[in-house]
Amino acid sequence: MLGFLVRLLPFWIREPLIILVGTVFGVRILFMALVDGEGWVPAVIGAVFLLGAALRVRVVVHALRARHRRAPATEAELEPVTPVPVTPVPVTPAPVTPAPVTPAVRRPVEKKPNAFAQASFAIGLFAVIGGALWIEGKLPEDGTAATGASRPAACRLDEDEELPSAYRSTPGVVTGADLCRALNRTELPELLGTPAERSVYASGTDNTAPLTDRKVAQPEARVEFETYTVELSATYNKLTVAQYAKLTTYGDGRDARKLTVLGRPALLTSDHMMKIPFDLGSGEGASGPVEQGPLARTLTVAFDGKDRGGSYDLTVWSESGLLPDDSALVDIAEAVLPRITRGARDQD
Repeated sequence: MLGFLVRLLPFWIREPLIILVGTVFGVRILFMALVDGEGWVPAVIGAVFLLGAALRVRVVVHALRARHRRAPATEAELEPVTPVPVTPVPVTPAPVTPAPVTPAVRRPVEKKPNAFAQASFAIGLFAVIGGALWIEGKLPEDGTAATGASRPAACRLDEDEELPSAYRSTPGVVTGADLCRALNRTELPELLGTPAERSVYASGTDNTAPLTDRKVAQPEARVEFETYTVELSATYNKLTVAQYAKLTTYGDGRDARKLTVLGRPALLTSDHMMKIPFDLGSGEGASGPVEQGPLARTLTVAFDGKDRGGSYDLTVWSESGLLPDDSALVDIAEAVLPRITRGARDQD
């Protein structure tokens, strides 16, 4: 359908458009293949686009040369007019008035379309459309002008799945979507100490705590960067932060540390993540034995200042083993936890 519409355009509009589109796409795809390391297939596709644009340029050059060889006439052609013959009458000599001669008819010069004007109009139209698309891509979701900071990745949510019964029976419970919206902020990379990064993945899930027979709500959110991965969860049980501090086993050279965050009891702990390798080459997706993953640092903050049970867990880790300072976790908690608001599905 698109090809049919393109063929309906005049030659001097169609060809410059094809040349411009082919050149832009070819250069962009080649850039992705050579600089971003996308592989040889995009490089071949980009080369094909550029080759097609070059062939179209050759067609336009031949057409321009042909137009120059056929220079239009600069003077109007005159139609030959045959004079009306006058037959003498044998009468008394008298002055003979010749028949009026029809004046020559001047043909108007036919104006041919201006190739340069058509090509300029096509290029200008394409530039306007491209500029509008570029500006639209730079606008944030609320329609205001971009502030220069990269927008975070959109949260992936399990909106089609029904909430577990633990969420319906827990007053004031939040969901994974609520946690993801609060955590996935544009200032999060700066709080982590990597201001040049942007989130590449974000998700929110409505889980339940393990070993509770799905009776304890435990929503989670995850935001991934090139350097760090950040997780935020909320556990709606009766365990207080003070009780958790007594039950936790510490190690790995980073002792637990008690502190106060937002006027609430908090605890910093360290633990290793679990790594489960998958063998995709077998075609069955079989998993290997569970291995010890990278070290993670977790900040546990009570729901309220009286520590009556339940808490938020903010965890940060990196595949390289690099961890930010404890002050970064405190700054993130102070920036994120006040923004956690209940969604439309909460209960009063």
